[in-house]
Amino acid sequence: MSTRGLAALACCLLLVVAGCAAEPAGPSTAGSADATETVPPGSGGTPVTASPPANGPRVTVVEIVDGDTFRFEYENGTTDTARLLGVDTPEVYGENSPDEFEGVPDTDAGRSCLREYGDRASAYARNRLLGEEVTLAFDSNEPRRGYYDRLLVYVHHDGGSFNYALIDRGLARVYDSSFERGDTFYAAEERAMAGSRGLWSCRNGTPGPAGDDETTATATVTATQTGDGVVVSRIHADAEGADGENLNDEYVVLTNRGDEAVDLTGWTLSDEAGFTYEFPAGVTLAAGASLTLHVGSGEDTETDLYWGRGRPTLNNDGETVILRDASGTVVAERST
Repeated sequence: MSTRGLAALACCLLLVVAGCAAEPAGPSTAGSADATETVPPGSGGTPVTASPPANGPRVTVVEIVDGDTFRFEYENGTTDTARLLGVDTPEVYGENSPDEFEGVPDTDAGRSCLREYGDRASAYARNRLLGEEVTLAFDSNEPRRGYYDRLLVYVHHDGGSFNYALIDRGLARVYDSSFERGDTFYAAEERAMAGSRGLWSCRNGTPGPAGDDETTATATVTATQTGDGVVVSRIHADAEGADGENLNDEYVVLTNRGDEAVDLTGWTLSDEAGFTYEFPAGVTLAAGASLTLHVGSGEDTETDLYWGRGRPTLNNDGETVILRDASGTVVAERST
């Protein structure tokens, strides 16, 4: 073969090798520990990747804040707050915006219906997760923590994705973000809409019948693992309008989830900055009752107490309050 022929052959071989090197790689096996297809609890039958990652922390759920937010405890006893990735359940403390839920009318009936499903989502979370050990997983497309410093997580329990189950049952909508499981979640949402399941029945103006696990359970586990069943059930830090002109719209709500009345004499409530309120003598919180502590001034009643501070106190950008009994033992803690 001539020298020119050898050169041509060498060029062809180089092109073949270069083409092989440029061939796109196959699907990445990274994260294969999360690739088991299972049908989550409450699912309509469509599988979703639900096997928790090998390195996902195991934690115990100790308080349900609402349908998509909860507090949990690590094995070492420390606690934190988590927000479910990819889902948004209707509000139970604030006002709902029907325009966030496709097809739900912006009327009193629409808002009332969404509030009903906010309560049902909270009850579902409480019945399924409270007191349970679950596995948390994170998303490479989302930050580890959100705006209020809450962990952003998927929750795996009973072999399935709890986040996905909320969407599939119609107890939440998918919120727009870049989370990895978006396609699967949106497909479940479309099926729930088509079947008018859950909150999507609000488009017709009337809530559908509640499932057994969408009503408040007679639970043996309280929202906190210490104390007499008194919990911090709500922190309302962002007063309407200018905070300094509406101090009493900054408030903390305590709820007695126990079976007996609790004497709060000498108990204290402190915020992150160390400001402390001491409950006066004779204040009692009946079983099942709630008590609101307002930051500003007013006349104390059986249901409302007043801190008497002259300036905004609760931090709008994230706040933690700690409730201690008369001996100084921490009874409850909550963060926003």
